[in-house]
Amino acid sequence: MRSDVAPSRRALLAEATAALSAAGVGEPRREALRLWSELHGTSAAAIYLDGEAEAEPVAAAALRVAVRRRAAGEPLAHAAGRIGFRSLVLRSDRRALIPRPETEGLVDLLLARVRTGRAADIGTGSGCLALSLASEGSFSQVSAVDTSADALAQAEENRAALGARVDLVRGDLCGPMRPASLDAVVSNPPYLTEGEYAALDPSVKRWEPAAALVSGPDGLHATSRLLHEARDVLRSGGWLAVEVDCTRAAKVAAQAGALGWMDIAIHADLFGRERYLLARRSAQP
Repeated sequence: MRSDVAPSRRALLAEATAALSAAGVGEPRREALRLWSELHGTSAAAIYLDGEAEAEPVAAAALRVAVRRRAAGEPLAHAAGRIGFRSLVLRSDRRALIPRPETEGLVDLLLARVRTGRAADIGTGSGCLALSLASEGSFSQVSAVDTSADALAQAEENRAALGARVDLVRGDLCGPMRPASLDAVVSNPPYLTEGEYAALDPSVKRWEPAAALVSGPDGLHATSRLLHEARDVLRSGGWLAVEVDCTRAAKVAAQAGALGWMDIAIHADLFGRERYLLARRSAQP
């Protein structure tokens, strides 16, 4: 892409579209518009409303860099450096899993059941779930736990940018939480098998941390541990909301039942796939 002229916004979009198309990126015009929107915090319509205006040099340079990164195979969220999640705009890079639209449903399901008290996001990654609970709920405390120092550093950047009240804690699953101290636990744990991970598109394997995706030979290692450990840290009647693999949702529900969880339910995501497990802590230890 040329950088020695000052094109109009419409011409810049055409230039970006052509570069993405030449790199084999699917829906190149749509991706060019999304990059523009994410980089500049404006709607895609803005580039049409004043399309003949000269593109600001800084804006043009930023788009060209992002297009080169996207054309080289980086995920769109990494090329733009940010991604929307519910009402939030979060920093996104290879330190943590890219927040997906499917995961947003966990927040709605949990807030429909509990909005106050203390909550913890286990395996927080970018901090998307913890930050959403802090901004949309009325919790007195929200903790975000992760084993990865890199992920927590990204979560800290997002927390600082949003000015959210979230406690960042390094630790393994529910280990740092005190017994019977929480009213809600939410988690999007790793849930792919090793074989499923091996079959993933390179755009995921090359750019997102394997530790946030793979959970043992059966994909259930982290989820099974979470079902055990969350019972210890939740108060009686407290809620657990977990994202699960749709092919193993029934198995996870059966495990929860065997452990004594109550009000167990599987909910579909926005694509109709069985994606979320909701369960309530029983009164029994």
